[in-house]
Amino acid sequence: MTFRRVLVANRGEIAVRIIRACRESGIESVAIFSDADADAPHVRVADVSVRIGPASPAESYLSIPAVIEAARSTGADAVHPGYGFLSENPAFARACEAAGCTFIGPPGDVIERMGSKIAARALMVSAGVPVVPGLTPRDQSDAGIAGAVAEVGYPAVVKASAGGGGKGMRVLRDENAGRDMIPAARREALTAFGDGTLYVERLIETPRHVEIQVFCDNHGHAVHLFERECSIQRRHQKVIEETPSPGLTPALRDAMGRAAVAAARVAGYRNAGTIEFLLEGTGEAAAFYFLEMNTRLQVEHPVTEAVTGVDLVRAQLTVAAGGALPWSQEALTQRGHAIEVRVYAEDPATGFLPQAGPLLVYREPQGPGIRVDSGVREGGTISVDYDPLLAKLTVAAETRGAAIERAITALRTFPVLGIRTNIPFLVRVLSHPDFREARLHTGFIEQHLTRLLAGGDVPDDALAAAAIARPSPTAGAGVPAPPTDPWTTLTRWGR
Repeated sequence: MTFRRVLVANRGEIAVRIIRACRESGIESVAIFSDADADAPHVRVADVSVRIGPASPAESYLSIPAVIEAARSTGADAVHPGYGFLSENPAFARACEAAGCTFIGPPGDVIERMGSKIAARALMVSAGVPVVPGLTPRDQSDAGIAGAVAEVGYPAVVKASAGGGGKGMRVLRDENAGRDMIPAARREALTAFGDGTLYVERLIETPRHVEIQVFCDNHGHAVHLFERECSIQRRHQKVIEETPSPGLTPALRDAMGRAAVAAARVAGYRNAGTIEFLLEGTGEAAAFYFLEMNTRLQVEHPVTEAVTGVDLVRAQLTVAAGGALPWSQEALTQRGHAIEVRVYAEDPATGFLPQAGPLLVYREPQGPGIRVDSGVREGGTISVDYDPLLAKLTVAAETRGAAIERAITALRTFPVLGIRTNIPFLVRVLSHPDFREARLHTGFIEQHLTRLLAGGDVPDDALAAAAIARPSPTAGAGVPAPPTDPWTTLTRWGR
């Protein structure tokens, strides 16, 4: 079985990525768009496009009836949700199946089961997958949660069962903190997820965040495609990802991979997913704990593709159509090192405030080992209605050190004018001695924030001069920049 036409229920760079995979597989693609995206790149590259509503996500990309009607009206026989929006909505997965469209992802009941942190935690315990020591109290009153915190011990963290992205989560370091933070966590969880259920875990100070890519088919096969180091985060949102993780020994990598596959099997998983772990300690003494499962393709999947040489999206199409996994566990290997950075329209100097406006200049870097996934174009407009991600820059090289240098060089040949971006901030992170020495943890950015924000911003006219004067990134290797190159004289750029 193969699909004839796939509707991509998303926008931006992930929609472009999926549409290209469909084209390579001989499958027609359908793009959906809101009024704000009528001229967006994903609309231009698709075979068919359908307007689904105004700019507001609730009336367009998050509207299940609108998306299903678009699939019906275009004759799509499958729907790929991408990530974000409806990708982890079990009702949407069921609605696709009810409409006769294959949902390219796991079954709705699996999404629902793994979307509950409490249910997922209990399932992992049953499968022998390590979890962070903690409690899920039957008494969900503030006093009941406080009692669970006291039993687990301080410091502890209170989390929302239906949560994600740090919402509904509070760190409690003493008894007094609980009086305000427990009800605050519950209110935030109710607002964000409509579910105020909380649970408690021991706080792991300065952990690493390491996730394992898993893939399962309908023929009993399940594999992992190794790990991604995701410790460089800001407010629990990933900023830089890499693979292999510099914090894993071969034995630990093998143990985490086997645990991830066990987790996917016990969940009854299908298609691509990710098991996320917290890593405590280093070397042979390190311990890992299940954090959550992401029941979708991840933003950072390109780094896995770069070191394994596989096409995860194309494999998603194959498995969803009833085919077997295209690789065995033994056939999967890692080669070299890859790093992905997320380029955002945001201003780090003003608390990472999202930016909106026209892209007067937008020039993507090119060269060996450089991949850019984007859903924007020069002359387009960045809307206030959506996530401010402009592009994902992924680099691959023989070693971690070479990948870091390649990423820094690529960022310095990535001029964007009209809006502020986090490109200088990313260069500072990659250049930081602790990053270079792989002294990573989830509080890295907060710990070094003052230094990472130092240097101020380069004026737009200076950036324009740099964009004009910079030699072509496709020029011969080893050709030095001219002495007057603004990118070498403006030391505040990325330092």
